[in-house]
Amino acid sequence: MANRTVTIINGDGIGPEVMAATIRVLEALKLPLEFEYKDAGAEVIAKYGTNLPHETVEAVLRSGVALKGPTGTVVGGGMASANVGLRKRLDLYSSLRPVKSVPNVKTRYEDVDLVVVRENTESLYAGLEHIIVPGVVESLKIITEKASTRIARFAFEYAKKHGRKKVTSVHKANIMKLSDGLFLDCTRKVGREFPEIQYEELIIDNFCMQLVKDPTRYDVLVMENLYGDIVSDLCAGLVGGLGVVPGANIGERTAVFEAVHGTAPDIAGKGIANPTALMMSAVMMLDWLGMSPEAKRMQAAIEKVYTEAKVRTGDIGGTANTREFTDAIIAAL
Repeated sequence: MANRTVTIINGDGIGPEVMAATIRVLEALKLPLEFEYKDAGAEVIAKYGTNLPHETVEAVLRSGVALKGPTGTVVGGGMASANVGLRKRLDLYSSLRPVKSVPNVKTRYEDVDLVVVRENTESLYAGLEHIIVPGVVESLKIITEKASTRIARFAFEYAKKHGRKKVTSVHKANIMKLSDGLFLDCTRKVGREFPEIQYEELIIDNFCMQLVKDPTRYDVLVMENLYGDIVSDLCAGLVGGLGVVPGANIGERTAVFEAVHGTAPDIAGKGIANPTALMMSAVMMLDWLGMSPEAKRMQAAIEKVYTEAKVRTGDIGGTANTREFTDAIIAAL
C-alpha cells in the first residue's frame, strides 16, 4: 500500500505535546502514513501575520486529511479563529462529535453512547453582524435548504453505516418558524429515504432537559451550528469532559480531525497533558482513511489502559505524565 500523507497541525499551548504523543502511537502501529507538519494558531501570527497561513490550507487540500491540535483564539476581538478559517476554506460542513462513556472515568452517567452531528457553515455562525445605530446590533441567522439537506443526509448515512438506530433532529421551530422550520423540512425529507432508522424531533430547550435526565435514550443527534456547538460540549461533560472526547470536521473531499479541548496554557510545556482526546480523534481519522482494523486496535488499546486504571493522568485522578500514559497505550497495542 502506498503511503498516505497526513497534514499535522500542532496548534498552541499543549498542542505540540499531545500531538507528539499521538504520533508515537500511530508510528507504533506501523501504518502506511507520512506526516507533513504545517502551522496554524495564535502562536504563529507573529511569524506569518495570520493564524492560518495559506500554505497550511493548501497542504490540507493536497493531502485531503489533517490531524490538528487545539488552537487559541482571542475572545471579543482580533481575527477569526483558525478553526473557523479551516472550516470555511475547506468547506468542512459537518462537525462530528462521538460521545461515549470512558471506563473508570467517574461521572453522573453510565453507558452514554451518542453522536452529535452539527452543521458547520451557517446559522448565526455565518458571522453576519452589523451596527444599526449605536447600542443596537443585528446578527443574521442564515439557514439554507442545501446546507440543511446535506447535514441531514450526513447524519442518516452515518447512522446507517455505523449501525445506529435513531436520528434526533434538534430545533427551535416553534419560535423561528421559517429558519428552523426549513431545517426541519429538510431533515424530514431525508429521513423518509431511511425507513430503517427511527426519526424524531425535539425542541432544543426540552431536549437539553431530557438529555441530562437520561442521555442513554439518544443515538445520533443532528442540529444547526449554534445548537450543535453548545450541545456537543454539554454531551462531553456527561462522560468526563473535553479531554476524553474526539472530534472531526468533515467535508466532501477533506477532513480535519482534532482535539476539541482548549490549549491549556497553564500546563503547557510541563509534560502532564492528557492526550486522550487527540488519540481518539486519530482513531476516527484511521477509520475515515479506510484503516478500520488499525482504528479498532488503537481504540482497544486506549480502552484497555482506562479499564486497568493503573496509568492515569492528573486530570482523571492519576499521577502519570504524558509520556508515561503514552507508553502504556503503546504497550497495550
